Amino acid sequence: MPQATAYHHGDLPAACLSAARELLEEDGSAALSMRAVARRAGVSPTAPYRHFPDREALVSAVAAQGYRELAEHLAAAHPAPTTPEELAAVAVAYVRFALDHPALFRAMFAEPCDPGNEERNAATAAVAEYVRDIVHRTFPGADPDALWTSVWALAHGLAFLHLDGKLDAATPEAVTVQVRTAVLALFTAAPALP
Repeated sequence: MPQATAYHHGDLPAACLSAARELLEEDGSAALSMRAVARRAGVSPTAPYRHFPDREALVSAVAAQGYRELAEHLAAAHPAPTTPEELAAVAVAYVRFALDHPALFRAMFAEPCDPGNEERNAATAAVAEYVRDIVHRTFPGADPDALWTSVWALAHGLAFLHLDGKLDAATPEAVTVQVRTAVLALFTAAPALP
């Protein structure tokens, strides 16, 4: 009977999202099932389906949370970057977020999701718009549509290279130096290219 009380007097969607994130962080996406989420949230096996029709919908909701947190993390690194150095600081924050929340980051970018999930689509669009805006401010003469994709791809690639152990992630300082150097190298090399 405590399960019914938890559902009727609590916030089941929030409890399911919290349980899903705990499971992701503990055991990765392989451990994330609707049944495991229900068990972790202390509700019946069918209760999560009242708010999430399937695993993809649940993962999409978790990813949307992650995108919002990522946007906050990037803005905290520098609220309005206008120089390549400040842009590099944002890229470092992007990679640090991935390293601090590896399972969440992988769920955001590597898990199947519900393409119609408005919350996830809006959160993804907000991050893309943030990157587009900072690239436009930093390089007002450049094509912002082409350059923002390059900047995001660079930061994203560096994040996964660090997550997968291809680059040194032993210390925050090593990560900062690698990411900063890579981002600045892109912008210093670009004018020299034919």
